[in-house]
Amino acid sequence: MENTNVESKTTYSFPENFWWGSAASGPQTEGAAQVDGRKPSMWDYWHSIDPESFHNGVGPENTSDFYHRYRHDIALMKKTGHNSFRTSIQWSRLIPDGVGEVNQLAVDFYGRVIDELIANDIEPFINLYHFDMPMCMQEKGGWESREVVDAYVNFATTCFRLFGDRVKYWFTFNEPIVPVEASYLYQWHYPKIVDFKRGAQVAHNTVVAHARAVEAFKKLQLDGEIGIILNLTPSYPRSEDVEDVKAAHIADLIFNRSFLDPVTKGEYPKDLVEILRERNLLPIIEADDLTVIKNNPIDMLGVNYYQPRRVKAKETPIPDGEAFMPEHLFDPYIMPGRKINPHRGWEICEEVIYDIMVDLRDNYGNLPFFISENGMGVEGEEKFRNAEGFIEDDYRIEFIQEHLKWMHKGIQEGANCLGYHLWTFMDNWSWANAYKNRYGLVEVDLQQDFKRTVKKSGRWYKQLSENNGF
Repeated sequence: MENTNVESKTTYSFPENFWWGSAASGPQTEGAAQVDGRKPSMWDYWHSIDPESFHNGVGPENTSDFYHRYRHDIALMKKTGHNSFRTSIQWSRLIPDGVGEVNQLAVDFYGRVIDELIANDIEPFINLYHFDMPMCMQEKGGWESREVVDAYVNFATTCFRLFGDRVKYWFTFNEPIVPVEASYLYQWHYPKIVDFKRGAQVAHNTVVAHARAVEAFKKLQLDGEIGIILNLTPSYPRSEDVEDVKAAHIADLIFNRSFLDPVTKGEYPKDLVEILRERNLLPIIEADDLTVIKNNPIDMLGVNYYQPRRVKAKETPIPDGEAFMPEHLFDPYIMPGRKINPHRGWEICEEVIYDIMVDLRDNYGNLPFFISENGMGVEGEEKFRNAEGFIEDDYRIEFIQEHLKWMHKGIQEGANCLGYHLWTFMDNWSWANAYKNRYGLVEVDLQQDFKRTVKKSGRWYKQLSENNGF
């Protein structure tokens, strides 16, 4: 790092044509859940049967109303320095029954959004699946079902055909490890199953769905690139002790390499396969699965980075008869003196972003990637509102700057990083957390009909983008 004494004068400039923007998703921003032919996703269903599981009972029905305000919102993106923006197409809106008829009103809506972004010189990045399984597909078993894999590939192909003339950057999945963890291990999300083997099947079927979508994209010979968005959470051992290092390696295999290796190298890590085989936890693998995975590597990777994972050798006993969990092979470790975001409970450790970049450079063929999410969720941000009526979120500006400094170092050292997208453009609905923590460059006031107000960070972000650095 540069000498801290001259830090205030230091300029961090980024490569030409660097992507500055943000990421969001259809289910978290569009609202209009029961409008224009959309049918329920598993989130709509879960909220309908169990609203208590959501912060303040707030469900996905209205979210941030991007569906009706997209023109105004895209103008605000331009105003906050965006040259690129990622969102997702909701399967439950485009093909409401999962398969079959395409909803023309949804085609029109997504077409207008894409056209509006392009008209404002904002490159659309389109993701196809952001945790939002259509309920009719969940009833067939969700990602446990090969029928659903087929339906997803049809959905993906439909999107490529409809919008591939204008969209140049496509992503098959956002954070595919999350539905595995949240729905099949830790009971955070519906259907709250605890079954590692079923979770492993979900993971494998997702990788197959991804690879088949990449294959379909390539067959269409569109002018564009396709990738996937992975949340990489590097695992750090408590110490250099052999058992601690081994524990970190195992955590890394389960939570990072399980998806990163098949989508880039075309195969699962051998050590991971061995761990699952020893415990009879391997998923069912069908005849052509490994071939389609092998033959369809991604063009580019989106990396979501929020926090590291710290682990130590297993010390706590495993309760008798407890179903297998990843934590049977390591214990979480809380590092003394760590910096933390008190609102989210997550460690803030900026230099980890550099470690990810070096890993991709050295161990993954220096494939092109961009930081597709990074951000800071804060509860009760209205207390930082100033006399002029906007939120002074200096903590968010500092958070972004500190991560960008380490990114800058990685780029200087040859990592193939193409851009930075903040999570997120405007405050949005965060699954079971609803609106508890706010992440946006733009405030959304739920009390005043979703009124938008640019925060201090949004004003600063425009300068960052215009100067291509700070």
